[in-house]
Amino acid sequence: MPYIAPEVVLEVKKMDLLTYLQNYEPQELVKFSSNTYCTREHDSLKISNGKWYWFSRGFGGRSALDYLIKVQGMSFLEAVERIAGKQVLTVPKAVPREPKRKSFVLPEASPTADRVIRYLIRRGIDNDLIHFCLSTGQLYESLPYHNAVFVGLDKHGKPRYASLRGTCSNFKGEATGSDKRFSFNIQAKDNSDTLHLFESAIDLLSYATLRKEEGADWRADHLLSLAGVYRPRKELQGSSFPLALKEYLSNYSDIRKIILRLDNDFTGRQAAGALTEMLSGQYEVRSSPSSKGKDYNEYLCIRKELIKKQNPERGKE
Repeated sequence: MPYIAPEVVLEVKKMDLLTYLQNYEPQELVKFSSNTYCTREHDSLKISNGKWYWFSRGFGGRSALDYLIKVQGMSFLEAVERIAGKQVLTVPKAVPREPKRKSFVLPEASPTADRVIRYLIRRGIDNDLIHFCLSTGQLYESLPYHNAVFVGLDKHGKPRYASLRGTCSNFKGEATGSDKRFSFNIQAKDNSDTLHLFESAIDLLSYATLRKEEGADWRADHLLSLAGVYRPRKELQGSSFPLALKEYLSNYSDIRKIILRLDNDFTGRQAAGALTEMLSGQYEVRSSPSSKGKDYNEYLCIRKELIKKQNPERGKE
């Protein structure tokens, strides 16, 4: 029988449902009100103040572990494994089998990108940048939901990752089989020793828009998004290095400077501090969050005096 160390179980039980969904199943999380969420599968299951309650079934809980067992029907071992990873299970004399990676499948493309273009313009993104991404295959509109699809290419130009963002809703997710090592990025036009790092594709394009409006060459340096929030552990030694950043640095050995343009909030500052400590000594690292607003897209919208009501539910791509 598999064995799980007691300290692992204690840590797993500490994770609340909102944190779990944000990190493991962001496509399932739907904002219901200012501090309440529900899931896409169960709209009567409400999450608030560290607790959750499934109103249509009349029961609730606190932890993500409770949710996986009571709502998703997992066994205790399956639920712990989902949260903590297979490495926490000890099976005597058993040889661990490598999980089979799902094939990468891009969503079907719409014949036009009209909705995506309108959506990004509402977010302040420069029209030339939008059409650059469309022409290089790094952006398109999907069917049947007309999501914006931000495609991550490897250094050979092959699609390996895709994040999805609803153009008419707060939906966000990833294409099946996406490889997080190849999140949305724009390589420098010529040789560059500088990499700018962002949490999302939207923030990346917002920064590029700001550079273009200032008259600078927005493709002078490398631009890379992490496809979401990077959350280091409290103990830095146990923190995993972002896969996309590790892959990009291995492919572009000329990079010497890394500018962290992460969100200007507690989580973003915590991530910037951890990355600075991990990268310092090998790279010149500088944290440069947006001077106004939570992130670079909010700063861009402030600069352009865009009406926030156009975009009430802003989220990470």
